[in-house]
Order: sequence, then C-alpha cells, then structure tokens
Amino acid sequence: MGLFDKLAGWLGLKKEVNVLCLGLDNSGKTTIINRLKPSNAQTQDIVPTIGFSIEKFKTSSLSFTVFDMSGQGRYRNLWEHYYKEGQAIIFVIDSADKLRMVVAKEELDTLLNHPDIKHRRIPILFFANKMDVRDALSSVKVSQLLCLENIKDKPWHICATDALKGEGLQEGVDWLQDQIKTSRT
Repeated sequence: MGLFDKLAGWLGLKKEVNVLCLGLDNSGKTTIINRLKPSNAQTQDIVPTIGFSIEKFKTSSLSFTVFDMSGQGRYRNLWEHYYKEGQAIIFVIDSADKLRMVVAKEELDTLLNHPDIKHRRIPILFFANKMDVRDALSSVKVSQLLCLENIKDKPWHICATDALKGEGLQEGVDWLQDQIKTSRT
C-alpha cells in the first residue's frame, strides 16, 4: 500500500466502488460477502437471497457497495439491470457442484456477451468456492471448465476459497482492489 493510500485511509478519503456479486444459487455468494464485512457486522444466520441485497465493506482505500444478486433461475434475469452500475464483478462458483458447472458457464457467457459488459474493461474476480467439500474441483479445473483463458479483454483472477472459514477471500479482494485502483489512475 502506497503512502497516498495510507494517507487517504487515515483521512477517510475512501473511493466508493459498486461491485456485482453473481453466481448460481447456493454457490456461497452471501456467505462470502458476509465474511468480508467487519466481524461485528457479520450475520450469524445466512439465508438464500431473494432478488438481491446490498451490503457494504471497506478496505484500506476503497469502500465497496456490493449488490448480492440471487442466483436462483427465476431471478438471474434481474442481473442485467445492474450491469451499467457495476465497476467490478465477483463471480462465485460452487466447486463441488459438478453437475451445474455447465449452467455456471452459460450464465458467465451470457454476462460477458451482454452489451453493458462486453465492451468494458471491467475486472472480474472468480471465487472457486467450497474447497472444503470433498471432491471439490480445483480452481485450475474450474477455470478450464469455464474457459476463463478465453477472456482476453478484461482483467480476471480466480481464487480457491472456503467461505465458511474465510480462506482465499483476502487474496481475491486484494487483487480486485488493485485492479480498481489501477483502472482509476
């Protein structure tokens, strides 16, 4: 962290950024966002998101407003209404749900080809979640199944995570913060 970032943090000059948190239902989106909030603001009981919810958390130099979008099939068409406002995307994948990996890829392809996303250099952070589950796919395998190597026009990064323990989350947020800060300079 540079001197300016430290100074901005001390002076409370945090930049605001809107992040969309997307992925299929039961992938761990709400649990991840909950884990990123300060411990005194975390919820003990996580329930499935209906529609969407808005959560906030801060890093040293950024203030994140996260749109936690429901991943249930009937709500996924709502995602596109928030694409224009999003400055970054967190896409969560259930690494243990091999049967729905194809559905996750279809949703990702739809997202990437949407007119409000397609021509923007918006950073995308992938969380290959549920690494604690036996037989979960590695982040490398998830990356291969989602064909992430084909994303050439947007910065992206994938992290293996266990949202219940908070493992891998900080690495991803650090990467996302760096991407957002460099795109604003």
